[in-house]
Amino acid sequence: MENRKRNVHLHVMVTPDELAAIHERMAEAGISNAGAYVRKMALNGYILHIDLAPVKELISLQRRCSNNLNQVAVHAHTHGVYPEEIDGLKRDYEKLWGEVSKVLRELSELVAK
Repeated sequence: MENRKRNVHLHVMVTPDELAAIHERMAEAGISNAGAYVRKMALNGYILHIDLAPVKELISLQRRCSNNLNQVAVHAHTHGVYPEEIDGLKRDYEKLWGEVSKVLRELSELVAK
């Protein structure tokens, strides 16, 4: 044990109900290692588990908008720009900013709690 970074053993007794609650909270936090969970909770007092699904959707929308903008730029340099392409880009950006606003609103509500 001398070569280990964490070489001091800490033993904690809990009831079966407490252990079940600990395992439930570990699952909610997405942590499967009980030692890591207990250490994190003891040192920091809390663990934030954030659902990043809305952010992944934003990234997808941003990639599509960037791809569309690149395609329009290439087309503009070779053939000129069509108004329909500009309107499509505007719709994509409106959708993107609507999603950004929604995520920011949800985050502000979480912080306010």
